[in-house]
Amino acid sequence: MSKPIMPQAGDKAPNFSGLTDNAGEISLADFKGKNIVLYFYPRDMTPGCTTEAIEFTVKMAEFDKANTVIIGVSKDSVEKHARFREKKELNVMLLADEEGKTLDAYGAWGQKMLYGKTFLGIIRSTFLIDAEGNIAHTWPKVRVKGHVDNVLAAAQELCAS
Repeated sequence: MSKPIMPQAGDKAPNFSGLTDNAGEISLADFKGKNIVLYFYPRDMTPGCTTEAIEFTVKMAEFDKANTVIIGVSKDSVEKHARFREKKELNVMLLADEEGKTLDAYGAWGQKMLYGKTFLGIIRSTFLIDAEGNIAHTWPKVRVKGHVDNVLAAAQELCAS
């Protein structure tokens, strides 16, 4: 199996589109003129994914000031995203990518290892897309602790430039 190819800083951001639980159908083109944090996470309601979504929610006002929207992507359904948002009081958009098209386009689906077993799954990763639709920054293989602060600092720097 080949390693997924993730877009790099300076690349044109791959298009994405799909349904969210709160904004209906969205695509990359809908956010022209805004920066986008597109973060990929394995599954709603799991500990690391919940922590990451809550931390993005807590910093939402600071991302807004940096002209940046936040979109979380997983293979969970729109309905499961809605339950996740409601139960955890999240403000981030959650894109349902049940067919994995956006995951593939961003190289966020691939071989993983856990407890010595290999399997296919979502590679926790984040992309900062600038207002022109280009990849400004990438974070492959994300560790949740401190991640949101790093992304916010990059978004603020991008907004200031």
